[in-house]
Amino acid sequence: MIKLTEIIQSPIFVKQKKKLHKQQIKDLDKAVNVIFQNPSAGEQKIGDLQGIQVYKFKSRKQQFLLAYEIIESTIYLYAFGSHENFYRNLKKYLKD
Repeated sequence: MIKLTEIIQSPIFVKQKKKLHKQQIKDLDKAVNVIFQNPSAGEQKIGDLQGIQVYKFKSRKQQFLLAYEIIESTIYLYAFGSHENFYRNLKKYLKD
């Protein structure tokens, strides 16, 4: 199992996080902690998003998706949000 040492947030991740309510930020931080403790917690994607993992969590009775990638001992947090247009926006962001 990989020993993780660092978490890096993408600019879009930071921007999205600033718009959340306090409870949603706490739920997001819990989800990130779960991933940090167990890097294989998310579902591995295939096709255009190969290498990306998506972890699902709930906040205020709404399901959110959190996209991340593990490279060596670092977690790269790319984006999170509700399912609506999530994968389309993630592909667009990763392409740029």
